[in-house]
Amino acid sequence: MVTQKSFKVTTPGRGMINVTAQVLEIVVASKIVVGICNIFLHHTSASIIICENADVSVQRDMEVFMGHLVPDGDNLFSHVAEGPDDMPSHVRTILTQSALTIPVSNQVLDLGVWQGIYLWEHRLQTHTRKITVSVLGE
Repeated sequence: MVTQKSFKVTTPGRGMINVTAQVLEIVVASKIVVGICNIFLHHTSASIIICENADVSVQRDMEVFMGHLVPDGDNLFSHVAEGPDDMPSHVRTILTQSALTIPVSNQVLDLGVWQGIYLWEHRLQTHTRKITVSVLGE
């Protein structure tokens, strides 16, 4: 059995948005008891990640780290069509991921205690992002 559904998230700009509840809703509605859930983000300047969900300082620290690793406006980049955060956003996505696969057990996501699913917006401006969730199993 396969279920697939998409949803959109409007971001306020750079940062992480917890989308665990939206994904879980799709998994529960699928009625799949045992299987896998694939979460795909349809964009090249944002990521879908698993991150700690108990302490927001983890998310802030991840942003600070990524800012040091791939700073906006670095003269290394020539692709700046949409501003100084354009190419760094693409690099940040390549370093993270645009898809996740999570086990489904007993009709829920089999995440660890402190794990949450986050859309990580890498652009400075607001964007509307599309996420597709596919649940496969029985």
